[in-house]
Amino acid sequence: MVEQTTGKNSRIQWLLPLLRLVYDLAWLSLLLLVSPWWLTRSVFSREFRAMVAGRLAIAGPRLGPPPSGGRILVHGVSVGEVKASQSLVAALVKDHEVVVSASTDSGLTVARALYPDLTVVRFPLDFRPSLLRFIRCIQPTSVLLLELEVWPLFVHCTERRGIPTAIVSGRITPASLANYQRFGPALTHFDRIALFAAQSELYAQRFRAIGVDPARILVTGNVKSDGLQMEKPWAQEAVDELRKLLAIDPKVPVLLAGSTHATEELLVTEAFAAAAPEARIILVPRHPPRVPEVLKDLGQAGFSPQLLTELRAGQKLDPSQPVLVDTIGELESLYGLCTLAFVGGTLVEHGGQNVLEPAAQAKPVLHGPSVSNFQPEAALLGQAGASLLFRNQGDLQDAVAHLIGNPELAKTMGEHGQGAVRGQRGATQRTLEALDAFRILHPESPPRN
Repeated sequence: MVEQTTGKNSRIQWLLPLLRLVYDLAWLSLLLLVSPWWLTRSVFSREFRAMVAGRLAIAGPRLGPPPSGGRILVHGVSVGEVKASQSLVAALVKDHEVVVSASTDSGLTVARALYPDLTVVRFPLDFRPSLLRFIRCIQPTSVLLLELEVWPLFVHCTERRGIPTAIVSGRITPASLANYQRFGPALTHFDRIALFAAQSELYAQRFRAIGVDPARILVTGNVKSDGLQMEKPWAQEAVDELRKLLAIDPKVPVLLAGSTHATEELLVTEAFAAAAPEARIILVPRHPPRVPEVLKDLGQAGFSPQLLTELRAGQKLDPSQPVLVDTIGELESLYGLCTLAFVGGTLVEHGGQNVLEPAAQAKPVLHGPSVSNFQPEAALLGQAGASLLFRNQGDLQDAVAHLIGNPELAKTMGEHGQGAVRGQRGATQRTLEALDAFRILHPESPPRN
């Protein structure tokens, strides 16, 4: 497989300059097509105007020359990747200047909250003029891409300027694997990435399957395990504030559905309410812009959810109704309040969200069958006896009733889950050692502007 892919890549190397030109022209055509809409929206929305300026790299900080320790650009596409970078960024800032970038509005919001003392920027479009402006403004000496956020022209431009790039906490889903196998590593420019620091051997095998040089692949673990909220005194203040705001009674079970996707909120709320009518229900949609849709769906089913922002604004609390979280960045604190947690994206064909977050806080985890995005993590908790897999709404209702009726079992599951997460720690140090071994953080020569 690898030999065949390598042969194919060598045959198309001479086509790459032409392909890059076509790729740039495609971006230019797309920008010309959407420019009237972008310009119109920008006139009426300051937030949208800032987004456009960031994506085109026509606004943002212009940093001076990198310091002697180097300037590391750490990029995570959205909330999950940005939060996963915490332990790595904390280690890097000791010896380097760190700039954090994200692509989405929610990712930038979380990055600015997590890193108030660092430069946080929006990642540009993979369009040559925007990329060149971005690189000139930031002047990174190294680039770290969380999980697998690879844009071919960006990687090409950084490599041409002597800026080493690494994938850290790398993972690749089955769907992405199939897509990359169609294009090959040359077209995606994987051959220009100096290091693939994979989360697990499974992901390392997938990188090898798409033709990545095995010498550039190391298994270093999931850095998010080092940054998960676990026994952190500084985080207790946020948990206590939410506990007081929501009037949480220690005798009443709290059932939380985190990172939910379309249709899951109603299914889970109905199952929760049927299994434990006395329970407090908290719903945290993965994407807050979906909140009006969720309100409508739940309202039609007879529920009257209360928004977290409105409760903070003084609305009278009704403990009999679900709380719908319409903010960003509070899920981990809310996991600290719950009795058990359902992890969303698993009852629909999405592939799931991170099941380790509630497990890190010793909460029993419930999830559906769609976990392709987090197969190793789901398997880890399943083998530890820390999670329950259910197939449908009825099974979820039965699982919730069983755990509520057996608090010692729920406690044991939570303890096993926290132990499993603790056993995964150390990925940050292994990643730093790999970056050092591949001279990512200390390149031999400075980047060329």
